[in-house]
Amino acid sequence: MADAQGTESPAAKRQPESPADTEPLMEAVCKRENLWKALKQVQANKGSAGMDGMAVKQLPAYLAQQWPVIREQLLQGTYHPQPVKRVEIPKPDGGMRKLGIPTVVDRFIQQAVMQILQGQWDRTFSQHSFGFRPGCRAHEAVATAQQHIADGYRWVVDIDLEKFFDRVNHDRLMAAVAKRVQDKRLLKLIRAFLSAGVMEHGLVSPTDEGTPQGGPLSPLLSNLVLDELDRELEQRGHRFVRYADDCNIYVHSERAGQRVMESLGRFISRKLKLKVNAAKSAVARPWERKFLGFTFTANRQPKRRIAPKALARFQQKVRALTQRTRTIRVEKRVEEVSSYLRGWGSDFGFCQTPSVLASLNSWVRRRLRSFQWKQWKRGRRRFAELVQRGVSRYSAAITAGAAHGPWRLSRCPALQQALPDAFWEHLGLPRLTVR
Repeated sequence: MADAQGTESPAAKRQPESPADTEPLMEAVCKRENLWKALKQVQANKGSAGMDGMAVKQLPAYLAQQWPVIREQLLQGTYHPQPVKRVEIPKPDGGMRKLGIPTVVDRFIQQAVMQILQGQWDRTFSQHSFGFRPGCRAHEAVATAQQHIADGYRWVVDIDLEKFFDRVNHDRLMAAVAKRVQDKRLLKLIRAFLSAGVMEHGLVSPTDEGTPQGGPLSPLLSNLVLDELDRELEQRGHRFVRYADDCNIYVHSERAGQRVMESLGRFISRKLKLKVNAAKSAVARPWERKFLGFTFTANRQPKRRIAPKALARFQQKVRALTQRTRTIRVEKRVEEVSSYLRGWGSDFGFCQTPSVLASLNSWVRRRLRSFQWKQWKRGRRRFAELVQRGVSRYSAAITAGAAHGPWRLSRCPALQQALPDAFWEHLGLPRLTVR
C-alpha cells in the first residue's frame, strides 16, 4: 500500500501480527536470568503492598522459600493470582484515578511475563506509538506532533478514551493475545490476572472487563489493544501520535477533522468496544490543546510551550513545599524543592520558551526568600541576619521594621542582597533551563 507521496506506508512495512509463538513461553518466563531481571525491576519500582500486606523488601526472602512451589504451578498452568487492592490517587486535572495494586509476588510474575512478551511484540507495534515502550519517551511523541504541525497539519483531532483501562474487553484482548501466543499455560495465566478480582473496603469483587492500572503487564496489554487503532489510522494514511490512551491525529482542516472524529468514534465503539470521552475530545487548533503537558505556538515553525495546567501544577507543588508555616531548616527545605525541580526540569526543560523557565526560577527563589524571612520571625533576629549577610545597618533596620508581609519583602533590595541567587545555588538549588 502506498501513501500520497508514493512511498510504502507504515502499515505495509510492519507485519500486521507477530507470528504466534510456537516455543514454550512459560519456560522462558521462568528462566533464571529473566526472573533475576524481574526481581530487580520490582525492587526498583518499590510501590505499596498488595492485599496480602507483603512489602517489596520481603519479596526476596519469600521467593527463596516458596519459588519452587510457585514455579511448578506456573509450569503446570495452575497458578492463581490474588485479587488486586483498589486504591485511588488524585488526577492532575482533578478527580480520582483508580489503581489496582497486585501483591508483590504477582507483580514479580507479571514483570517476568511482560519482559518475555514485550521482547517479541514491541517490534510489531506502530512507529507512531510511544507510550510504555522501551527506548521511547514522551519527548519523542511531542516532537513528532510538533513536526506534523510544522508540515502544515494545523488542526488536531484530540481523542480521549473514556476510562480506557477500566473498559478493555477481556474477550477481545485475549483473542489478540492468542494470535501471538500459543502456550496455553501463559494464556490461562494472563486471563487469570485479568479476572483475579478487586479488593475494596475489605470486599472482593469480580472483574469482567478492564486491565487494572498498577500492574507491570497492563501497559503492554493496553498497547496491544490500541495497536488495532494504530493500524486503522495507518491504513487511512493519517498523521498521528499516540502515547498510551492519548491519541492526536493531525489534519489540514477543521472539516477534515470533524470527519475523522466521527468515523473514528464509530470504529472505536463498534470495533474496539471502547468509548470516546466527548467532553474531553475535540477538533481544534493544536495550540488550543495540550499533549503530554505541552502545547505549541501558532508560528509557521511552532515551538513547544509548557501547557498552562502543567505550569499551574508546578506552582501549586512549589507553594506546598515552601509553606512558610512549616518549621524546618532552610537546607532541608531547599533539598525538597531541588528534588522536585530536577524531576520537573527533566520533563519540561524540553520546552522552547526559556523566558518562562527564567520567570519560574525567579519565582521559586522569591518563595524561598519569603520562607526564610518568616523563619527568622522577630525584628531583632531579622536585623542581625541581614547585617551578618552584608546589608547596611540602615537598610537592615528599615527592612526588619517594615510592616509589609514576607511575600512583598521577598523582592526588596536588602533581602535580595542577603539571600542572592548564589546563596541558593550554594545550597544545591538547580536552575530550570531549556535542554
